[in-house]
Amino acid sequence: MSAPRASLLHGVAAFSSMTFLSRLLGLLRETVIAAVFGANAATDAFWVAFRIPNFMRRLFAEGAFSLAFVPVFAEVRARGDEAALKAFVARTAGTLGGVLLVVTALGIWGARALVHVFAPGLAEDPARLTLTADLLRITFPFLMLVSLTALAAGVLNAYSKFALAAFTPVILNLCMIAAALWLAPHLRIPISALAWAILLAGVLQLAIQLPALRKLGVLSWPRWGATHPDVRKIMRLMLPTLFGSSVAQINLLLDTVIASFLFVGSQTWLALSDRLMEFPLGVFGVALGTVILPTLARHHLSTDRAGFQRALDWGLRTALLIALPATVALVLLAKPMIATLFQHGRYNAFDTDMATLSLTTLSCGLPAFALVKVLAPAFYARQDTRTPVRAAIVAMVVNMALNVILVGALVWAWAAPELHRGGVLETLAHTPGLHMALGMASALAGYLNLTQLWLALRRQGVYQAQPGWLRHLGRTLLACAVMAAVLLLGRLLLWPDWTTPPALVRLWRLLALLTAGGLAYLAVLFALGFRWRELHEA
Repeated sequence: MSAPRASLLHGVAAFSSMTFLSRLLGLLRETVIAAVFGANAATDAFWVAFRIPNFMRRLFAEGAFSLAFVPVFAEVRARGDEAALKAFVARTAGTLGGVLLVVTALGIWGARALVHVFAPGLAEDPARLTLTADLLRITFPFLMLVSLTALAAGVLNAYSKFALAAFTPVILNLCMIAAALWLAPHLRIPISALAWAILLAGVLQLAIQLPALRKLGVLSWPRWGATHPDVRKIMRLMLPTLFGSSVAQINLLLDTVIASFLFVGSQTWLALSDRLMEFPLGVFGVALGTVILPTLARHHLSTDRAGFQRALDWGLRTALLIALPATVALVLLAKPMIATLFQHGRYNAFDTDMATLSLTTLSCGLPAFALVKVLAPAFYARQDTRTPVRAAIVAMVVNMALNVILVGALVWAWAAPELHRGGVLETLAHTPGLHMALGMASALAGYLNLTQLWLALRRQGVYQAQPGWLRHLGRTLLACAVMAAVLLLGRLLLWPDWTTPPALVRLWRLLALLTAGGLAYLAVLFALGFRWRELHEA
């Protein structure tokens, strides 16, 4: 029984290694952008213009589409008809591309209206509104290009070829770094260099997938296929999955709406916090969900209930083993990380303090976000989209309410006199730090989503926890506690100041803390009996 798990582990390793490179370059990208452009109205405009198509990318491409496409692809592939499989891919690509071509045209034409919807606070500043709409017109075609890239990645993942698909985001990061350093100084509006880089990256990401598809024998010209039965099946599965797979992205976009009313720089601080939190989530959480989905789909098709439960149990244990210490590190080292990575050039100590607030609150939700990445495929592999939809809608509504409640509570606690003198909108725009409430609300909504999915699996009898969970959880928590003590001692006793030392000093101190904390975590795990083979045998 170890072979299936070994292949899962190898798949996660292949996906994670490429994703690690991508996220590392992503951090370098954010460092360069922060140093070159700082946290101001222009960078806020760019992040809004990038977040709208990026939100739709994660919703349609990496979210709903991938989760609906992979189980249907596995079903068509299991029939053994290669010509039919090739035709299915062509019809899917043609239909997806055709629909998104129309969506892209509408997005470019209605860019100004989209900014009004997704960042209504910019309506008070015509210059910021116009800049954001102009940037959005450049970035919006990225949605169509990257969605077709996701289709190609879904095919490759179904053949257990995870590395190339995980490598493609590296192209986006390289393009944006190059644009910030070399193209921006030559443009009348420097920040627009980042928008053009996104468009170019979308073309390149799709292009590098095509040779691999040709090698697998599934590449052909796209054809319209809205009446194809398997394509229609994807469409039926996608519609409810739009909510179920992407509650975190919907919540992030709602944060964008509220942040548009807050202190200038809030969009940028939230974007940098999300980038740091997405580092472990993208490297391991998304990797686990991506790799485990086709495996769960195969177990479901072969009615191997025991194999399904073992694979899901393995995913949950592995997610916790990584997500819990990552959360401890992000919460306790939020300020050292932000100061080390981003406090250069036009990004100052005040920006570091503000981004620290949102990273600390948002990172508390990392375990929930990671576990949802593993639990959601357990429903989609069985083509059950209704259950995650209900859970996601409840979590989204609660998140919206918490956004308003928590921002209101902070305003009342921090700026009650200003609220009475200047009104709500003026107080929101002139009170720094309110954006931390948005991270807090997203974290709480993530746990609500997780709880609902967990209870649904138990109620449906789909998942039965395998032996050894209490031991696994106990030693993981104890190892995290020791790790937290090491990090706190280092921060409070050795290096309490992170905004004034030179960049290289901050860097080696941060690396020393991360190394000490990581070694402490692993030492306690192994002292309590953990062995690497458990990642194969759990």
